[in-house]
Amino acid sequence: MMIATTASRRTLLGWLGAGASALVLSGCGAREAQARAFPKALSDAEWRRKLTSAQYHILREDGTEPPFSSPLLKEHRAGTFICAGCANALYSSKTKYDSGTGWPSFWQPLSGAVVTDTDYKLGYPRSEVRCADCGGHLGHVFNDGPKPTGKRYCMDGLAMQFRPA
Repeated sequence: MMIATTASRRTLLGWLGAGASALVLSGCGAREAQARAFPKALSDAEWRRKLTSAQYHILREDGTEPPFSSPLLKEHRAGTFICAGCANALYSSKTKYDSGTGWPSFWQPLSGAVVTDTDYKLGYPRSEVRCADCGGHLGHVFNDGPKPTGKRYCMDGLAMQFRPA
């Protein structure tokens, strides 16, 4: 009888600990971007009218597209990659490279074009990249890119459009 009570108590404590951890992690996922004011902010209804459902999912709900699905992955012309939400210039084609990940990748954004926040959606910290003008989610930045910056700005192609030079 004593063994069954101890096992039940351990199980209960385990479930309580898991529940508390889930609450803490969900709170950590709250983005700094929600508290930041962006100059080209729109209401949710305005974003839904302006964007396709796939763009809305990425830019406004922090989603992602399947790897190797973006037409921008194979875009090699000279020009500028802009935010699909607000047309803010984000990346020069001169900084684009093939990272082999399946998403358009850049080693440097244009000056003042993006902001970063920490997200914990996968349970560990990652540097999320957002448009500095509208706050749209663009992707993530990692420290495994090429010289000269060593950064890999791994972007969702649907979050951007291309403007040829």
